[in-house]
Amino acid sequence: MAAQEETFQKLGVITLAISTDSVYSHKVFAETSPSARTIHYPLLSDRSHSISYQYGVLRAELGIAYRATFIISPNHKVQYASLYPPEVGRNVSEIIRVIQGLIYEETTGLGVPAYWKPGMTGILKDFKFVGKV
Repeated sequence: MAAQEETFQKLGVITLAISTDSVYSHKVFAETSPSARTIHYPLLSDRSHSISYQYGVLRAELGIAYRATFIISPNHKVQYASLYPPEVGRNVSEIIRVIQGLIYEETTGLGVPAYWKPGMTGILKDFKFVGKV
């Protein structure tokens, strides 16, 4: 995520990272990890697990949260949610594509098909066009 921070900023995205680790763990991470030095967005501590619980990603038996990504619109609606298995990392390119698709839909009124990329044409969002190109 941090490697694409400039892209997120150009798209008007506010990025937050939330972890069940304590602020003390975050401080040590920031001081010792080379990758942490590339993070310029807020890293929030959810020690109470209230945020993880509310978003349905808390692994209560372990006291940690699943790795997840949420895209929340300016009107506070979850537009995208993805829960990752512990063994699989995020696909940041897909997260960016989803954001670009949501922006495209907002500005054009057209939906975006699978494998859509910026510059491609969108699709009409009308049930009578389902299954037709």
